[in-house]
Amino acid sequence: MKQVQFSIEYPDRLRHPLHRAVVDTDSVSRAELLMWSPTADATTLLWFDADPDAVRAVLSAIESLAERSLVRDGGGTYAFLSQAAYEFPDPVLEVVADAAVIFVPPVVFSSSGPVTFEAVGEASALSDLRESLSALGAIEIERVRPFARSSSPSRLTERQAAALDAAVSVGYYEVPRTGSIVDVAAALDCATSTAGELVRKAESAVLREYAGTE
Repeated sequence: MKQVQFSIEYPDRLRHPLHRAVVDTDSVSRAELLMWSPTADATTLLWFDADPDAVRAVLSAIESLAERSLVRDGGGTYAFLSQAAYEFPDPVLEVVADAAVIFVPPVVFSSSGPVTFEAVGEASALSDLRESLSALGAIEIERVRPFARSSSPSRLTERQAAALDAAVSVGYYEVPRTGSIVDVAAALDCATSTAGELVRKAESAVLREYAGTE
């Protein structure tokens, strides 16, 4: 089996209302759908790279929202939502329902427009999914790798991997060092404390695997 990372740019009419709100605001640049319930009434856990006030503003776009609970963390806000429906447009839901693959969280909604997600399945099923999605929007395959069941700590989150990439690009690991965590934060467009935490966690995961520890 393969694990593929897709990026798709939907036209505005096919965007989820929450994603549309993220695109239209300057206060939130990233929303991550971390978990969702397998039921018709949508219970979801999301993370936003913004403070609770900004998150409340974009959540107002969800008409079916019944309950919400927001928790601030060092780099953003977690949102536990209860909705009457998922509110994805029918064409998107139909493609998801018909796909013979497993979708792996998170689903990332970016203020720049694309939705990024990963799916696992046989090559033919992944190809069918790509073809179906291409009828809805501009789609790109960003990464393909063999699927492996692993608890390896080096399986970085997307944000941790981005932090390491930024650290390398700004010279943070050069000898002598030519870049700082402040430069990493600027590259990621996040707080310095957030950039530092992401780099430390990513370094810890990589080094723990190298040392053969859990």
